[in-house]
Amino acid sequence: MTTPLLEVRGISKFYGNINALQDITTKVEAGTVTCVLGDNGAGKSTFIKILAGAHAQSEGELLVEGESVTFASPREALARGIATVYQDLAMVPLMSVWRNFFLGSEPTKKFGPFRILDKELASRTAKEEMAKMGIDIRDTEQPVGTLSGGERQSVAIARAAYFGAKVLILDEPTSALGVKQSGVVLRYVVEARNRGLGVILITHNPHHAYPVGDRFMILNRGRSMGDFAKSEISQEELTQLMAGGAELEELAHELESARAGA
Repeated sequence: MTTPLLEVRGISKFYGNINALQDITTKVEAGTVTCVLGDNGAGKSTFIKILAGAHAQSEGELLVEGESVTFASPREALARGIATVYQDLAMVPLMSVWRNFFLGSEPTKKFGPFRILDKELASRTAKEEMAKMGIDIRDTEQPVGTLSGGERQSVAIARAAYFGAKVLILDEPTSALGVKQSGVVLRYVVEARNRGLGVILITHNPHHAYPVGDRFMILNRGRSMGDFAKSEISQEELTQLMAGGAELEELAHELESARAGA
């Protein structure tokens, strides 16, 4: 049995009297996609911040490749191979694709007693690394702001993989995208999984999660509604569980009664 890249055991987070997360357990293995689903206020953002090192858990244990850790900062999480791609992507729209790909970690070459930016290597590397993810960028000089939303997500995913991420956390990558662009991003998620990364896909959309996911955890008001392997739950069951089947049935009865009384 292989050791998971990342595992959380009984994680809780308290802000005073508010329980943002309560007793959350799941795992992320190499070459798999773990989907964390929930509506607004479910606790997804808090969960991301703990994994990414922005917040420390109040209770429970976080393990990286079997070693118990407590991150003091996002830099520490990144040093252990946990990279987070947030919704805003942390990109500079007017800068080129290759500059955004490296963004502070640009390669240099020696020029006499000095070191200067190796623009040719940076541009070529960005193009090659994105091609490995199945991303064809014609011109890495073009401003990243001219790319579609799906293409910008792909730059961020390829960048994280190139800089050594073992676990890739994607924060609602399809939330602001149309059907076609969402499909583009989901293909890149599968490609990252195929390259051996452990991917955590945060989403409120079970129709995006189920086709690419290997494991599913549903959050509701800071609590886990279940942690399932794909073989243990169907897409219909996942949708019903996330939407709150009992609440939907009650609403359907209320609407039917209102229609009958009209």
